[in-house]
Order: sequence, then C-alpha cells, then structure tokens
Amino acid sequence: MIRLLLAEDQSMVREALAALLGLEPDIEVVAQVARGDEVVAAAREHAVDVALLDIEMPGMTGIDATARLREALPDVKVVVVTTFGRPGYLRRAMESGADAFLVKDAPAAQLAEAVRKVLAGERVIDPGLAAAALADGANPLTDREREVLRTAADGSTNAEIAAALHLSQGTVRNYLSMAIQKMAARNRAEAVRMAREKGWL
Repeated sequence: MIRLLLAEDQSMVREALAALLGLEPDIEVVAQVARGDEVVAAAREHAVDVALLDIEMPGMTGIDATARLREALPDVKVVVVTTFGRPGYLRRAMESGADAFLVKDAPAAQLAEAVRKVLAGERVIDPGLAAAALADGANPLTDREREVLRTAADGSTNAEIAAALHLSQGTVRNYLSMAIQKMAARNRAEAVRMAREKGWL
C-alpha cells in the first residue's frame, strides 16, 4: 500500500481528494493536515511514502514545505497540486524538490497515476504548464527582491517594509526599483501584480 499524506487548507477539497484517492486499491490516505508547517511532523509520524501538497496554505506554502520535507525526509516523494497553473510556481516547486506538479482540475485517475509514477522514480509535470514555464523563462527576481515585493503587496510604506525586514529604507527603495525595472512595470503595484500572475512571488 502507498501511504499518502494530504496537505490542503480547504477541508471540503481535502476530504474530496481523500475520498477519491481512497477508492484506489493501492493508495491509503494515512494523514491529513490543513497547514504547510504541519507537513514534516505528520509525514514523519505516519511514515508516509508520498506527500500531496497544495501551494496556498497557512503557516507555510506548499513550495516551502516541499523544501523542508526534502531536507527532513528525502525518501518521501512530493506531488504539488494547485488551483493556480502559474509557470513560476512550477519552476519554484521543481527547484524545491517536488517530484510532480499538477493542476487541481486534473482527473482523479491522473492524480493517482502521478502518485504511482513518482514512487517508481518518475517525474510528472502538467504538459501545458511545462510548455508555459519554458516560454516564460526564469524568474528574474532575486530572493530579496521577491521578499520586498511580497511585503509591499499589502500597500506597506518603505518605512514599514524596512522595519518588517530589518533593512534600511534606502535598501528597500533599491530592491523595489530593481524589481520594477526587471518586470518593466510602471510602479510597485504593477510589479506585484505581474509577479503574482507569473507565480514568482
């Protein structure tokens, strides 16, 4: 039996996925969590073979949870599923060590097949997203630029961003202007929107 961990913050979606995957003769959902920061502990406690992670979760994103899982339990395979088919998410998930990346509207049979394939050592990527990621190119933003843009997303002032990230206001200004320039955006709000749409934040 394949022991599966399901991490998804929307309980209705999580229960539906658990029910569908539970119908498979060789898959058993042994753990369910609603937060990204609970993934590693649950995976360890239930000795899972595969973790199925959503991207958008409280506590920690599925992408960050993938990286933590890779460090803590390198033998556990990771399938990332998302509502948002953004090429930047795919690239970041694969860089974090995900074995598969699928959009949630994929049929349940395809999801179960992906679980089996990653356990057999294969990589599974939604073909449409793979093509879009190649066409989109790499994320031009540095980690710091991403962090500053993320913090600016709620309309924070330079002073508030500087305080939150323990940087000087001049440094914040420099990171923001570099990010705006790289995105060819008119202002920070547009840079945030563009980076979000591409899955770079």
